[in-house]
Amino acid sequence: MRGLSEENIDFEVFEPAAHTIPFVFNSPHSGRRYSRDFMAQSRLDGLTIRKSEDVYVDELFISSVSLGAPMLVAHFPRAFLDVNREPYELDPRMFIGELPSHVNRNSVRVAGGLGTIPRIVAENTEIYSTRLTADEGLDRIEAVYKPYHACLRKLIARTHVCFGQAILIDCHSMPGNIRIPGSPEKPDIVIGDRYGTSASSRLTRAASDILTDLGFATVRNKPYAGGFITEHYGRPARNLHAIQIEVNRSLYVDETTLERRPEFLLIAGLLREFMMRLADYVVETSGDMAFAAE
Repeated sequence: MRGLSEENIDFEVFEPAAHTIPFVFNSPHSGRRYSRDFMAQSRLDGLTIRKSEDVYVDELFISSVSLGAPMLVAHFPRAFLDVNREPYELDPRMFIGELPSHVNRNSVRVAGGLGTIPRIVAENTEIYSTRLTADEGLDRIEAVYKPYHACLRKLIARTHVCFGQAILIDCHSMPGNIRIPGSPEKPDIVIGDRYGTSASSRLTRAASDILTDLGFATVRNKPYAGGFITEHYGRPARNLHAIQIEVNRSLYVDETTLERRPEFLLIAGLLREFMMRLADYVVETSGDMAFAAE
């Protein structure tokens, strides 16, 4: 495999030797390059600031490349910039100076401190010691957010042209204490398809069935139905499908130290098996165009 974006320090595309399956994998929150300048702006130590990171998710899913699909991996941390948001979900209270009128100041995510430029990491912990300038915030969007999405769009479009369909798997992790609403159960994996609007229900059901068969406690859409990426790129009527996968972090890392658990390789191996089986399912069923016809 090779990196398409070798000169871009912010993200990288890992390409298979041959693109043989109609999938694109994306890991937007596993970036762990915390620059000195960013850390100087933060009030947090090097471990605390990583609490909202989808730690090592890129490594869990990187075998998708050897299976024949490209994978886009963010190197910038989620605490610095969240590409799973609209481009301008910004909290004016974080900035010195006037933000443009097109900024979405009133989204639920902005109110919760988790906009395009987050105000907090997990557990409501403030990131910054001082406010940022408006220009700095907008520069991050121009220099990192927009190129990242341009790259992702290119990969999806290329896949769609080559195969007549494209399936985006957006890869994430979730805290180990997450429970299904109204239930004491802690899921191992949550599959999000925006309640059936971002992907074929048959595809989502197949993904869920495969994961369950592999031994994971799997639920759909609760408490995570998918973010901006899933919603924005999923167009099932055009045979463009987007599914978000959230893996319970406690399965593979110590959530206090963020060190890999001994089970890490086992989980990565099971996810490789999942990706392989799902790809086989899609290849076997795509001839009748069943996904697009739903």
